[in-house]
Amino acid sequence: MTTRTLISPAQLARPRGRLLYWTAFVLVMVLFTLVFLGPLYWMVSGGLKTTQEVVQSPPTLIPGSVNAENYSRAWEVMDLSRLLFNTLYYAFGALAFQLVFDVAAAYSLSRLRPVFGKAILAMMLVTLMIPATVLVVPQYLTVLDVPIIERNLLNSPWAIWLPSVTNAFNIFLLKRFFDSIPHELLDAAAIDGASRVRTLWSVVLPISRPILGVVSIFAVVGVWKDFLWPMLTLPDPTKQTLNVGIYSLSNGVPENVLIAALTIASIPTLLIFLAFQRNIMSGLTAGGLKG
Repeated sequence: MTTRTLISPAQLARPRGRLLYWTAFVLVMVLFTLVFLGPLYWMVSGGLKTTQEVVQSPPTLIPGSVNAENYSRAWEVMDLSRLLFNTLYYAFGALAFQLVFDVAAAYSLSRLRPVFGKAILAMMLVTLMIPATVLVVPQYLTVLDVPIIERNLLNSPWAIWLPSVTNAFNIFLLKRFFDSIPHELLDAAAIDGASRVRTLWSVVLPISRPILGVVSIFAVVGVWKDFLWPMLTLPDPTKQTLNVGIYSLSNGVPENVLIAALTIASIPTLLIFLAFQRNIMSGLTAGGLKG
């Protein structure tokens, strides 16, 4: 089988072909770098400028003077330590619930083969076609007066945790990975007398670390970047997340300090991506082949 590319090896061996290839490659890389890293640079540099320099037109590409104290001022004025703690609390709480319930659901659909399992999975995947904003009103009415227990969950972490528990996309990823696990491993565990739960804990989960890492990243980032739902369900300023807290305290705050606060709020998710980018790719492709 031959692999076809945009430029043949014979053309690439010629000086003109190499010149055209590397010229196009460099231009494309520079373009994509500017598109993706340009806004990040603009945000970080905006937090280092003075207020006059931020609002002036035309804007400056490089700060005239570096004002690193804008970041320390943003940390103090907007009480980012409290907002950061709240967001971490909500994010890792949602992560814990997702790992427990989504793994159980995916394992049941993949290995326990319940009645109407395919129909249940199909209905879960159908929910991915529904825009998130459409579900805001019914979800809000639900947490406002939870059926059966009749409790108001506003201003409590349960308002953030419960709607994020059953994530159809994460369940689908986990099920696809569990489907790719060789049956021989599970049969060997069953022969040794391991129960379904013991097989999940001792066999399935240890070899599912890549996909569990992906699900963990999605769960944390999903809560971290959310704005509309925490704004509706956490009106108490002492319990708000980073995004909502920065928005609530933005009145009267200079633009450069506000940009510095937004930069600080973006750093944790950027670090998570840079640290686990390989896990994301390996986890997403781990269930593609069986063996």
